[in-house]
Amino acid sequence: MIFYNSFNRDCRDAVGAIVAGQTLTLRIQVTDLPVQNVAIEIFPDGEQATNTQRVRMQPQADNWYVGKVTPPSAGLYFYRFIVDTDPGQQAIYYAPKDKVYGGTGEATRDSNTSCYQLTVLSKEETLPDWYRHAIFYHIFVDRFNNGNADGHVNNPKPNSFIYGTHNDLPYYVKDANGQIVRWDFYGGNLLGIEQKLPYLQELGVTALFLSPIFAARSNHRYDTADYEKIDSMLGSLADFDHFLTAVHAAGMHVILDGVFNHVGADSKYFGLYHSLEPREGATDSPSSPYYDWFTFTQYPNKYDAWWGVGDLPTVNKDSESFHHYIADPKTGVVSYWTKRGVDGWRLDVADELRDSFIGQIRTAMDQYPDRVLIGEVWEDASNKIAYGNRHHYLEGGMLQAVMNYPLRNQLVALVNGQESVDDWVQAALTLQEHYPRSVFQNNFNNIGTHDTERILTALGGDTNKLALLVNIFFATPGVPCIYYGDEVGVTGGKDPDNRRFFPWGQGNKAVEAIYTDALQRRRTDPALANDASFIPFYGYRWGGIWRHSVDAQQHSHDALLVFNPNEIPILADIRQLHTDNLTLDQTAYLQQHIQTTPIPAYGYQWLPADMV
Repeated sequence: MIFYNSFNRDCRDAVGAIVAGQTLTLRIQVTDLPVQNVAIEIFPDGEQATNTQRVRMQPQADNWYVGKVTPPSAGLYFYRFIVDTDPGQQAIYYAPKDKVYGGTGEATRDSNTSCYQLTVLSKEETLPDWYRHAIFYHIFVDRFNNGNADGHVNNPKPNSFIYGTHNDLPYYVKDANGQIVRWDFYGGNLLGIEQKLPYLQELGVTALFLSPIFAARSNHRYDTADYEKIDSMLGSLADFDHFLTAVHAAGMHVILDGVFNHVGADSKYFGLYHSLEPREGATDSPSSPYYDWFTFTQYPNKYDAWWGVGDLPTVNKDSESFHHYIADPKTGVVSYWTKRGVDGWRLDVADELRDSFIGQIRTAMDQYPDRVLIGEVWEDASNKIAYGNRHHYLEGGMLQAVMNYPLRNQLVALVNGQESVDDWVQAALTLQEHYPRSVFQNNFNNIGTHDTERILTALGGDTNKLALLVNIFFATPGVPCIYYGDEVGVTGGKDPDNRRFFPWGQGNKAVEAIYTDALQRRRTDPALANDASFIPFYGYRWGGIWRHSVDAQQHSHDALLVFNPNEIPILADIRQLHTDNLTLDQTAYLQQHIQTTPIPAYGYQWLPADMV
């Protein structure tokens, strides 16, 4: 028998990524085999055939073997174990069962195995305190609130339409080819957000993430027309400055959406429709200062576009002049708005940007204290491969956090019965193992965005499921972000239905109560702070989360959530606790503090503080 579990601290002494030059201690137990030698085989990403090292492990009591590895430089490393038995026998390889996950592995004499991942950093990031303790609110600006006293819409755009009432459902007007020919607007603006700051404060929100606010044709504004101008439908530059002042005066912060992978076809940079003066876009003339920003296959009408969407010409990833325009520390777009008071940026489709460009943006931001750089990544960002290239944007000096879509997908699958509790624990612990601690503990967590169906809709409108999911969400490490309207039960499928106008005064009271209670617990329980340890666990059809921290006065804080993600009541029997992922001390603690108890369908129980 061979036992190793990368999630178990008795087997792997460090949680998450390590820093280059740091030593990692690994322990594996081998019983009932005639052991000659046990070794760790470790190699840098892509170098298994040329740069593999074997580290001999030393025997300890009870058939345990211990070995130490010290990766010399940042990057991804992969490792497995090799057990030599009787002479003449093929060695036994011990490796994870799945190429994606860690945890327990399996023994095989086939040398073609997967490997455990070890992420190695150039440095561990330090994130601003305001961000680490924040509750974010994601606003699709056109759909939140119109601050004009008479309700008029600022500067309506040509060839668009404005809804008759705010209760109208979003709708696209498309031509025979499926192209949008009339953009729709409700008229939300910056003044409208400013007027609702008291509402957001009462909710518990401390930071805002705004959808793009720069000049554009569309309502979503991911088709930037001018990075240097506020869209006139949202207000003026003076309105933006006033908004920032009000946000900061309220003790809140704001991050902007940086869309630096593509621009609008009608932008001043591309000029496809020749509607802007002066005409200096890339399609106006090959001598345009923006010509090298784009890749033309047949000038001027055929060009690289994001996912083939003609309205979104893709920026040439190697264009130094574009990188200078966006990220120059003195004159760049990022510096201009950050200097003005913006507290951070979320980089749209970060996978499609060069790591070097992201590093330039980070360098520009680092001139200003207490700023944060977040990336949009939909998968495990530690090992992401896009367009054939491995990204290293979590290894130091680039992204400080990423949008946690894996968490959202796992929670929806768990509560909808599409994923078992042990699968959920496995996935959560894998991210914790792969990510830097600073990222995992402070990731930009979301259960709804403008790119997903509304969370209540994803759960079939079931408020019991929603209450369960929201409590698990707020019990998980990371910086939580609420998509506007989710807290009052806004429903809707995918784009455009997930972008309805906020139903002021018409919210779902049951949903409001769910969010109010969960937010209150998150804000007031010190055991749910992001520096608290995260220990998910499970038994037969039930799961749980244990959070533990020790404050500056050496006071211990613990929170225990036990839940049932099933459509029938179950008995959460602590005798069925699965222990492979847990140390002996963790197992003993949980067995001591969790009572065997019935939990209703889609129910949960927070252990009273005096029991922990």
